[in-house]
Amino acid sequence: MKKFRGTFTVTITPFDTSGVLDTDALKRFVEWQIAEGIHGLIPLGSTGEFLSLSNDETTAVAETTIQAAAGRVPVIVGTGAEDTREVVRRSREAERLGADGVMIIPPFYSTPTEDELYHHYKTAADAIGIPVMIYNNPAVTNVDLTPSIVARLSTIEGCKYIKESTLEILRVRDIIRLCGDRLTVFGGVLGFESFVEGAEGWVAVASNVAPGPMARLFELVADEGNIPKARALYLHWLPIIEAVFGPYFVGGTKSLLNHMGFGAGDPRPPRLPIPAPLDADMAALVKRFGLRFPAI
Repeated sequence: MKKFRGTFTVTITPFDTSGVLDTDALKRFVEWQIAEGIHGLIPLGSTGEFLSLSNDETTAVAETTIQAAAGRVPVIVGTGAEDTREVVRRSREAERLGADGVMIIPPFYSTPTEDELYHHYKTAADAIGIPVMIYNNPAVTNVDLTPSIVARLSTIEGCKYIKESTLEILRVRDIIRLCGDRLTVFGGVLGFESFVEGAEGWVAVASNVAPGPMARLFELVADEGNIPKARALYLHWLPIIEAVFGPYFVGGTKSLLNHMGFGAGDPRPPRLPIPAPLDADMAALVKRFGLRFPAI
């Protein structure tokens, strides 16, 4: 079983100009990410617009990403859903397709109790033989997996990782303290800060457009212990990291990629393309940082 560690891109889902899933573009995107040094890929997360895809499309995204990666980096497939039975179905499918793990967000409408959360994750983890990454993002789920709840979930065989996606950086410390070696922490929003607190990875949005620097940021802290150099790199790239944070994290990322020469397409409704002034700002950032997508 592969050990997940490093910067993992939570990948966008490219659509063509008609809004149709573009698997050829996705293959090129995966190839570029790996060539740039990314440590892992996570399709069908929030940035991948998983709630706006049909079942056939989610299967195609997972299968295309796994096949394109071809074992060169780990692929963790997002399999979250409101219905526990659907999470099991999607997770079993991901395993059958060759995923290295699954990422599961809590049910986002039913506001489950702690016991219900435990049952949800245990049912999913027991149904597969690959590890589960718990995904805490209370800003969108109305469910907060506090460190004490996470500690309980970490006793489930198979729940081996967490994406901690709040702005409370000390949660990384507390989860590590409470869970020990039962659970490996990945930062969500905060990469550099999470690494400094001991996180072993980062599920990053910004690495959609700058995979090399975002991967290097992890290596500088976790592998080389060079925090001053890492901080300088972080501050240099902070405008890009901030550009894909907030309500336009999907549209902003796709705008940057489109200006870089990669046909990411527009977000699907209810999301809309970002407003023209913001799109112009994205174009300026691409020029400022010299970002481009190579011909592949």
